[in-house]
Amino acid sequence: MDTLIEEMIEKARIAQRQVATYSQAQVDELVRAIGKVVYDNAEELARDAVDETRMGVYEDKVTKNRGKARAIWNNLKDKRSIGIISERDENGIIQVAKPVGIVGSVTPTTNPVVTPMCNAMFAIKGGNAIICAPHPRAKQVSSKTVALMNQEIAKLGGPDNLIQIIEEPTIERTQALMSAVDVLVATGGPGMVQAAYSSGKPSFGVGPGNVQVIIDSDVDFEDAAEKVITGRAFDNGIICSGEQSVIAPADKYEQVIAAFVSRGAYYIDDQATADKLRAVLFTDGHISGDIVGQSVQFIAERAGIDVPEGTRVIIIRSNGAEDDVLRKEKMCPVMVSFAYDDFDEAIGIARFNLEIEGAGHSTAIHSNNDTHIADAGVALPISRLVVNEPSSLTAGGSLQNGFAPTTTLGCGSWGNNSISENLDYKHLINISRIGYKKATPAPTDDEIWKAA
Repeated sequence: MDTLIEEMIEKARIAQRQVATYSQAQVDELVRAIGKVVYDNAEELARDAVDETRMGVYEDKVTKNRGKARAIWNNLKDKRSIGIISERDENGIIQVAKPVGIVGSVTPTTNPVVTPMCNAMFAIKGGNAIICAPHPRAKQVSSKTVALMNQEIAKLGGPDNLIQIIEEPTIERTQALMSAVDVLVATGGPGMVQAAYSSGKPSFGVGPGNVQVIIDSDVDFEDAAEKVITGRAFDNGIICSGEQSVIAPADKYEQVIAAFVSRGAYYIDDQATADKLRAVLFTDGHISGDIVGQSVQFIAERAGIDVPEGTRVIIIRSNGAEDDVLRKEKMCPVMVSFAYDDFDEAIGIARFNLEIEGAGHSTAIHSNNDTHIADAGVALPISRLVVNEPSSLTAGGSLQNGFAPTTTLGCGSWGNNSISENLDYKHLINISRIGYKKATPAPTDDEIWKAA
């Protein structure tokens, strides 16, 4: 094992044994402090993130830092995660939470602040220690984030080295960490996630995003357009739950597009112009790294296209080909549009695109028809269906929906992931179950086999 990683693991073991003796109140005090320090330093950390990674939007990163810190703590503060967490129930079961040990956290360049914060809050909530392996392009801001969190832990008398970070990350060190920790949370590209699942340790990773957006015929198109654009434009489109498509009713397609244009979208129907963008956005069928998290103006200039000042997103009408590369995830403020004749076709378009990329992740729908909403939820291979909200701001949990606030969105077996829900503290604890005999008598054979 790498000497540095070996030393970090030894320190983490000592810290974890200490925090494992803490009460629920003591653990929660640490978790709150971690979230609060990011909330309080949201602006400085956002500036550092933009300056170091050269992607995203400063104002949006401020919003993200504050929003995730607020939502995660609000969700965690009343949850039991230490000792007995569930008293004896009607089945005679008592549940006891126990730490998993040392959590390894591989974090991406796209979320260098909130991902270390989020995973640290989840880990410590369960009485664990955590070691972060940041993306090399974001090592400074991630290290600063961890340092701020550790300062708050020290103020509360918490263990040294409860949160550690590899300050000079390399592929070799990250791989060594993966094989040394007790549980691994990997947020990053497919290669990194695959490496995590191949590490030999229990792992939680994510699949690629490619959020399809279905616009139903019964909604206020202006309202829907504003929500979709808000989601797609946020942080220059680097969030995996960001909207990627507009699937609109054919008989109202022009109205839908007009609504988007009125809200700051630049619409491209001409396929010769669209081809210029395809060439800029993708290289050999893969998203071009130099456009990830870049602005509309940057992308348009690269493609030799003039867009009006104030343009928030670009929408390109698909050429309809099954191999149209625009059907894939675009990690920038660019979307693709489709028209459908009936709602079953809308679902079919979304499913087809998800099967190309993004199966298991999320879809958004703007509709007032509960039947259509349910049909989409049943038919699509997704872990989340976001209803009438900006997907990028809410699929990862918010104060106004029931998705667990997180930065790791599981994609189930569709995305080669171990969970099909949002990762939270529950995935970073072990639960012992104490089983008593039920107070009620066992059912008879006649009762068991009675026809329904």
